[in-house]
Amino acid sequence: MMRSRLSLALTLLFLASACGQQPSGTTPSGSVDAVDTDLAAIIAGLRAVDNHTHVASTMPNDPDSDALPLDGLAPFDLPANVRPEHPKWIPAFAALFGYPHADVTEQHLADLRAARARIVKEQGDKFPEFVLDKIGTEVMLANRIALGPGLAPPRFRWVPFADALMLPLSTAGEAAGNPDRAALYPLEQKLLARYLSDLHLANLPATLDDYLRAVVTATLERQRQAGAVAVKFEAAYLRPLDFGDAAPADAARIYARYANGGEPPHADYKTLQDFLFRYIAREAGRLAMAVHIHSLEGAGGFYAAAGSDPLLLEPAFNDPALRRTNFVIIHGGGMYYEHAAAMLWKPNVYADMSLISIVYPAHKLAGVLHDWLTLYPEKVLFGSDASPFSADVNWDTAAWTATKTARDALGMALTAMMRDGEVSRARASAIATMVMRANAGKLYNLGLK
Repeated sequence: MMRSRLSLALTLLFLASACGQQPSGTTPSGSVDAVDTDLAAIIAGLRAVDNHTHVASTMPNDPDSDALPLDGLAPFDLPANVRPEHPKWIPAFAALFGYPHADVTEQHLADLRAARARIVKEQGDKFPEFVLDKIGTEVMLANRIALGPGLAPPRFRWVPFADALMLPLSTAGEAAGNPDRAALYPLEQKLLARYLSDLHLANLPATLDDYLRAVVTATLERQRQAGAVAVKFEAAYLRPLDFGDAAPADAARIYARYANGGEPPHADYKTLQDFLFRYIAREAGRLAMAVHIHSLEGAGGFYAAAGSDPLLLEPAFNDPALRRTNFVIIHGGGMYYEHAAAMLWKPNVYADMSLISIVYPAHKLAGVLHDWLTLYPEKVLFGSDASPFSADVNWDTAAWTATKTARDALGMALTAMMRDGEVSRARASAIATMVMRANAGKLYNLGLK
């Protein structure tokens, strides 16, 4: 129903334009892209807070970029509109690196590579901030194993990964039968080994209580002390998001039996993971860190899209013990964005538009935003998922493109809401500020002016 109202409002804008009766303050256009010009100017001038990125440091080869880099998976096709040859990237190439061409032929891309390499060299460790200034972003949350050179606060805020803490036992059985998971689970084991090394532990503690105290809580406290504002679960790449309410005694029994070796049955390992997920989330809330959860029909040839449905998280969101923890549905659930909207009714659940701000065209993203903003505008966050899509489409290009698409889509959605009589001009401006920066500033206590 909400999408039909948005379509009706945009259709009326089209008809007004076609009849020579373009509403005052609206961009003359015969398409659904018509946006109130005053509102568009306000949105364009907002310095954004980007809720979710995989921004690269300036370290060569950037070893701490991602817990689960997808380049280890079997080759799979990207959606057509984010492939490197798509013309959508050209405006970003031009804005960031002075790309003068209107196509992406191999000959012309050589000019892009040379220009980017020159600017990267000139900027040095200031290159990431150079990009933020170009795209109008004040703060970018960096979802990384560690921040690295060029990614210092206050412009960059750290979001480390939590999945490895949920996987203390052998994962060989969990990975069996799924080629994607077979490639990804060992990476979690590697990250857990790093967390143990950071704590000067050679082996897992013998009991679950000791593991919780000496590994999970200790790691989260170290991350918080190092400036982390949230922790991130990529769990949907590894298992469904149905984290049940496991009994502590059952989890302790399973941990004790397999901590020194052996393969836990899937049902047992799920019980332990479910318990650890809720423990991690509870501790994150105690430490004033939000919990980010990947929710999108994701990459890879064997990804289980049904397992990423935000509705699977409802039992955890309804857990009274977790009401001090703020959760963010990263990527807004993708195809399940209406399910994400249903979860916004929970007092401690938010949603961001990362990645769908790249994959979705602006008019489609506008429909998603209209649904969310009609319900809970104070819980909607801008995000880009800036990350490398190819050798030439780097995180910087993705960030510019997503930010532009998000601003355009937000303008479309709010213009339609104004024309529908849902919000005043002043309220539309306030909502735009909330989505692009104020909501995140409050959620993460960023001290924005």
